[in-house]
Amino acid sequence: MTAVIQFVDTPDGPFGLIADAEGRVIASGWTADPAALLARLAPALQPAELEPGETSAAEAVAAYYAGEVRAIDTVEVAQTGGGFHRAGWEALRTIEPGHPLSYQQFAAHLGRPTAVRAAASACARNAVALFVPCHRVLRTDGTLGGFAWGTAVKRSLLAREAEAAAA
Repeated sequence: MTAVIQFVDTPDGPFGLIADAEGRVIASGWTADPAALLARLAPALQPAELEPGETSAAEAVAAYYAGEVRAIDTVEVAQTGGGFHRAGWEALRTIEPGHPLSYQQFAAHLGRPTAVRAAASACARNAVALFVPCHRVLRTDGTLGGFAWGTAVKRSLLAREAEAAAA
């Protein structure tokens, strides 16, 4: 499979994305290193070739950073995982910008209030950062917790979304 790779300059640094032949984002994050993006995918899911190109997802990233934080909501993504992870990724897309949840609240949102570790695992295994907004989940004490692309980026995204929600 050949996929398209594109990089967008953002205030949080370069944002890379890989899209499949149908235009669905399969990997994304704040890096200019194609290998870092590919590492988010299971080896069997990694495209054989990456071709530089343009994607509609990059337009959504630009709009997000221009203040339209909901621009990412309709970007098509494709991820492969177990039932709980797939449900988690879908549920992450329903968390309102500016209104993050704790991992415990997120587990309850998934209908499994005791599955806090599994909920955290769905966030950790999310290959399409920003479009599936795992950054909107925090530790129970309100601290940031981990983020594959660094807590400085997570903090920036949350501040941007809080500002947009307050406007």
